[in-house]
Amino acid sequence: MDAEKIEAGRARWQARFDKANKRDSEFRTLSGLDVEPVYGPEGDDPRMERIGWPGEYPFTRGLHPTGYRGKAWTIRQFAGFGNARQTNERYKMILGAGGGGLSVAFDMPTLMGRDSDDPRSLGEVGHCGVAIDSALDMDLLFDGIPLGDTTTSMTISGPAVPIFCMYVVAAERQGVPVGKLNGTLQTDIFKEYIAQKEWLFTPEPHLRLIGDLMEFCAAEIPSYKPLSVSGYHIREAGSTAAQELAFTLADGFGYVELGLSRGLDIEVFAPGLSFFFDAHIDFFEEIAKFRAARRIWARWMRDVYGAKTDKAQWLRFHTQTAGVSLTGQQPYNNVVRTAVEALAAVLGGTNSLHTNALDEVLALPSEKAAEIALRTQQVIMEETEVVNVADPLGGSWYVEALTDRIEAEAEAIFERIRDMGSDGSMTSGILRGIEDGWFMSEIAEAAFDYQRKLEKGEKRIVGVNCHTASIDEPLEILRVSHEVEREQNRVIAERRAGRDQAAVDAALATMVQVARGEGNMIPSMLDAVRVEATLGEICDALRDEWGVYTEPARF
Repeated sequence: MDAEKIEAGRARWQARFDKANKRDSEFRTLSGLDVEPVYGPEGDDPRMERIGWPGEYPFTRGLHPTGYRGKAWTIRQFAGFGNARQTNERYKMILGAGGGGLSVAFDMPTLMGRDSDDPRSLGEVGHCGVAIDSALDMDLLFDGIPLGDTTTSMTISGPAVPIFCMYVVAAERQGVPVGKLNGTLQTDIFKEYIAQKEWLFTPEPHLRLIGDLMEFCAAEIPSYKPLSVSGYHIREAGSTAAQELAFTLADGFGYVELGLSRGLDIEVFAPGLSFFFDAHIDFFEEIAKFRAARRIWARWMRDVYGAKTDKAQWLRFHTQTAGVSLTGQQPYNNVVRTAVEALAAVLGGTNSLHTNALDEVLALPSEKAAEIALRTQQVIMEETEVVNVADPLGGSWYVEALTDRIEAEAEAIFERIRDMGSDGSMTSGILRGIEDGWFMSEIAEAAFDYQRKLEKGEKRIVGVNCHTASIDEPLEILRVSHEVEREQNRVIAERRAGRDQAAVDAALATMVQVARGEGNMIPSMLDAVRVEATLGEICDALRDEWGVYTEPARF
């Protein structure tokens, strides 16, 4: 790009920057030097077509002209353990200590659409997250936390829609107008078949529910994001950075195709899509991944799917530091790893961030470890001054080369996925890739390659295969008592005994009848939740109707 076009771009950025709201602060280095809100080339630079300016297509440098001068990222700590009352106490601690939003971790029975007293839930209730059996648990989970003023992310996919309905009913019981709700529901069923394996049905009924949810939110809850397309679990399963990026964005394109197939306006539903990425330990590669993600998404949304407005082209994303990078050996090293990964997410322009706790590799975080994880973000935000300049690494020869390389690798993967399908769509290719086990084999190969390098010493992890001498003492970790399960089962039995069973049966029957037709299922599911139908009852009714999915054995 020649110097004249670059200066024209700078002028456009300056005009938008001048009009935008900005934090009231002095933007200087620790030594008192003034810093500009953004930096760019002084003369010709052919890279600027791909790099651009903050707040301008292709959004490589961020969605907003102000960067974090306008608004810092949301501190959104992922938390949940035991029962709803215990987790509610942790949420109030996080919010009281400066957290900007909540992110709900559910236990395994909830993630699989089972009630706590289901025989298959034995020994798992409350152990990897909070147990939620009915809307009354959701009431307790957010007791004293005004849902109209608090953004809440819920990390759940298989039974995401009934859990969303419980969240909506909890808001109704607080007196909050449903249209005011703001938050994110994961709902991403593609990544379950690809990586995490927490599904209920075959892909088609899951996609039907997701389409219903997209329609409902577009009409009734405009600020709520019904889909958070997740690369985090793909990366945690062992993928490379390029695979994480490509598989995740491909899934996102699949959901765009779903919305278009429902006749939804892309300018309306696309801003309701968000993303969830891993921030791993390779500092510069992660920064490049985030920058490439915004650029790829904007180009495809504009050129392939026809989105015309900036908001419909924006890729908004949450980041969590890499759980797989944490080590049980010398666990205090995990504080350093998490800080490095969090800084990469920030320099890559994340919109919200969760930092893992040092003991998370061993158990659910203790209160002290959770506080350290929270303070890690606050140190970055308040002390390092990285919030002063938008995309401060933009123009770096290394970062730009990595951004271009990851983008090219992702585009090659997109082509392979589309070629697998029968009609050239991304959805068709994804479904064929799931059926054939292609995604799983690609991730497995990447994970095997990494493990081989680790065992040969080509990849080094401090405390694991190098610098292993230590004076560490055993950590005091959080342990969830089995009394939680016994108490949860007692409570759910009381609820069943005290509710109007005829109303529950009628509501479930109506929901199943809607499932047999083409109507939107959200209103009937909300009615079932309002009369205290449990998560397991709702999911079992749909399992009986739609059947369950069993992954084919592959070798």
